[in-house]
Amino acid sequence: MNGLPIQSVIPGSIADELEIEAGDRLLLINGHKLRDIIDFTYFTSADDELLLVIEKPDGELWELEIEREPGEPLGLIFPPPKPARCSNNCVFCFVHQLPKGLRKPLYVKDEDYRLSFLNGNYVTLANIKPSELRRIIEQRLSPLYISVHATNPELREKLLSRQGIPPILEQLQKLANGRIVMHTQIVLCPGLNDGVELARTVSDLAALHPSVQSLAIVPLGLTGHRRNLPPLTPVSSDYAAAFIRQWEPEARLLKKQLGEPFLFLADEFYIKAGLPFPALKEYGDLHQIENGVGLVPLFMRDAARTLRTARPLGSFMVTVVTGCSSFDLVSEFLNKLAQKTGLTINTVAIENRLFGSSVTVSGLVSGNDIAASLTGKDLGKDLLVPEVMIKEGEGVFLDDVSLIDLEERLGCHVTTFEPTPGGFYQTLKKLC
Repeated sequence: MNGLPIQSVIPGSIADELEIEAGDRLLLINGHKLRDIIDFTYFTSADDELLLVIEKPDGELWELEIEREPGEPLGLIFPPPKPARCSNNCVFCFVHQLPKGLRKPLYVKDEDYRLSFLNGNYVTLANIKPSELRRIIEQRLSPLYISVHATNPELREKLLSRQGIPPILEQLQKLANGRIVMHTQIVLCPGLNDGVELARTVSDLAALHPSVQSLAIVPLGLTGHRRNLPPLTPVSSDYAAAFIRQWEPEARLLKKQLGEPFLFLADEFYIKAGLPFPALKEYGDLHQIENGVGLVPLFMRDAARTLRTARPLGSFMVTVVTGCSSFDLVSEFLNKLAQKTGLTINTVAIENRLFGSSVTVSGLVSGNDIAASLTGKDLGKDLLVPEVMIKEGEGVFLDDVSLIDLEERLGCHVTTFEPTPGGFYQTLKKLC
């Protein structure tokens, strides 16, 4: 019996009182073996009277009977599950286009339904086993985030570069029958899964509403390191404008037919096209916010609220870095904030030399590119870097440059901030 290794125990919790310790292993709950943290959550939520079998580091087994208040947590912390690897070779895969020298985890492609449930990672279901589909339904692992790309089986195999994969519509129907909620996406590749094929995919997924609760269309991303890979056409500004003019009305029609917003176009289409965004209410409950859908309208609302409450803070200068695609939006807000606070706020768009100039989002800006753009410049009291550029909990950029490294190279203190208007303003207040 392998069980789950216990990473830590919350002080004062039930587990702490029972003298369970980090390094112990949880083998059984009420006789059920544990494959992962999902099993732990499932079996502990089913009953408030629990029998745990714990294995100590020396092999000693403890049986612990627990009676707790309804829903009271045990206080056990487990390491995250090791992700299952992806066997697809999607023609648009971003990992295949990465340059050398990045953090090693960035080159790992995961395809794990557990991480879809736990973290909102998108999965294709191309690798999933029938037993895993049954587990999803049995344990109600909902919602799931699923990359569809096309419902035409032959086209989908071409996009994923895999033969003999299960038909996605059959899988989605099984999940729908099992009352699993799904959020879906299409990575749009001009000339491949747009046009008639896109209309077919949207129609097929809308027919599964409300089980399929949302569908986001996002443009493919191409870097300057695409070598020995199938040729793909980027989404140009003209293409994006025509696409919006065609599919915005379709999104409104689907909203009317289904009773709620369903089809969403990624913010990048509007940025490329230079067209106004839909009102924030058109994005529903923002289910696709982590997919770059609705971030800009949300930013605009937060910016307006922040500007209404901003007060004078002093007269010092700071410098803020951002990606090229968000520069106009961010600089407009920061110029207005500077007037309200009395500060000098310099906004700098960082050209992406690591991935290539076609990659313009803030989350893929590297430490070396910031240093190259700002070396020798007067940055003021602080250089402010949005947290989206930094690996959470590690303080390093994509290229393993640390915040300390950047401070030494620029001779300026570096401060990170929550990448929202309100978060930025709160950071400015702390610098006073």
